[in-house]
Amino acid sequence: MAASSKQIAQYKPVKTILISQPKPERSPYYNLEQKYGLQIDWRPFIHVEPVLEKEFRKTRLRPDEFSAIIFTSKNSIEHFFRLCDEMRIKMSADTKYFCISAAIANYLQKFIVYRKRKVFVGIRKVEDLKTALEKHRAKETFLLPCSNLGSKDVVKYLEEGGYNFQVSMMYRTVASDLSDLSDITYDILVFFSPLGISSLYENFPDFAQKETRLAVFGKSTSKAVEDRGLTINIKAPSPESPSMTMALENYIKKTLV
Repeated sequence: MAASSKQIAQYKPVKTILISQPKPERSPYYNLEQKYGLQIDWRPFIHVEPVLEKEFRKTRLRPDEFSAIIFTSKNSIEHFFRLCDEMRIKMSADTKYFCISAAIANYLQKFIVYRKRKVFVGIRKVEDLKTALEKHRAKETFLLPCSNLGSKDVVKYLEEGGYNFQVSMMYRTVASDLSDLSDITYDILVFFSPLGISSLYENFPDFAQKETRLAVFGKSTSKAVEDRGLTINIKAPSPESPSMTMALENYIKKTLV
């Protein structure tokens, strides 16, 4: 069957790609760039801003009034201890820390003397900490540092479990200024979160997709793209493309046929 005009347009050659993340030191994207002679640029569409000490004091919360802290990201750790320093607060050596992943727990070692009996580690979700949380439910008061986006899954879990906890916004995730990209076009834009799509429209309210192809990672990102009436050309993860680099390469191969 002959390809339709829409399919032909869809597989138009790819020369330039913009990835909406900070540029890493090492990445499989660099191999992709060399293999197919591409220009791959990196630009974070969102960034984190701190809640300043003066603003935080208005909440009348003191981190040292809580005996247990739940960390859901490296940012939550960084800004928790930043505010402690700015407020000249020293957390008790008996404070318990609950981290939803090993990567987050490892990052915690930059800020505390690591003791296994005081640090509890999950795999990737708050439910992974169920045994440890249940064990300490009666005695501990929990603090959940978060961004302006909150930690909805964790809050829901704690509420349903009847925990004594408080949510505290210590940083914000906001759209980056992309105004310098206004006259630049890319063959493919790559997105990894709904926030990236929000930032795109905050910077360019009249964005029109035209021949730009969109590569998206994850269900929530896909939904954000579709809610804007845009077309998803490349999607990951999938059985044939578990990573974004594989999805991009599979697409690029089709453009070379």
